Amino acid sequence: MLTRARAGVVWNVVPLIEGDTMSTEGRFAGRTAIVTGAGSGIGRATTLRLAAEGARVVAADVVADRLADLSSEQITTVAGDLTSQATIDAIIGACGGTLDHLANNAGIMDAFLPVGELDDATWDRVIAVNLTAPMKLTRAALAIMLEAGHGTIVNTASEAGLRASASGTAYTASKHGVIGLTRSTAFFYGPKGIRCNAVLPGAVQTNIEAPFHSEYAAARVGPMLQATMPGVAQPEELAAAITWLLSDDSANVNGALVTSDGGWSTV
Repeated sequence: MLTRARAGVVWNVVPLIEGDTMSTEGRFAGRTAIVTGAGSGIGRATTLRLAAEGARVVAADVVADRLADLSSEQITTVAGDLTSQATIDAIIGACGGTLDHLANNAGIMDAFLPVGELDDATWDRVIAVNLTAPMKLTRAALAIMLEAGHGTIVNTASEAGLRASASGTAYTASKHGVIGLTRSTAFFYGPKGIRCNAVLPGAVQTNIEAPFHSEYAAARVGPMLQATMPGVAQPEELAAAITWLLSDDSANVNGALVTSDGGWSTV
């Protein structure tokens, strides 16, 4: 076990799992957090890390079965589609009137469809899940955070928010939009004690399906991914970045885009 001190407080730093990234015991004690896409991948790893560090977590996912083994005294689960206002209301209601942290993590891919092959249903669904839902949940969370005078928000963007060669058109547009949402939220509400940042993953070991439904995209994007994309990260590595941005350790960070992509953004 390692220890570290800040502002007169000593924290114990312990591994969540043998060989895993290090967590800070008690860092989120007494805090309430929301994590979306919590049933698997980055969202699950973030939920478990927040709970391990003392937070009470409201964990949301569209697939109820993924949440079954997460529910505990410390983790409240909410199953539902984030594009539904009823789900947004249920998540906020589960917080019980207090909310300190929000991790907008849920997202879906777009089958790598370029704009010339993009159907309306795919565009509407990807934008609704990846961009509109985080906006609505942020808007709802702000009502609580503004009254309290503090809060932190982390949005899961993507390398696709920086480049056009990592996905199809809908996903690329949605993640560029998430970056704009992040920066705008940081600008407007930073002076009111609320920070908003984004983490930008590259390839991560998750259950998000990313098939090529376009031969042209496979020929255009595929070789670029093979030539430039580093290895696949584990969800816990992204959870480490997200929880740091949510925590007081990043108190002077607002409106930042933190790439956690193995160096892909340098190519």
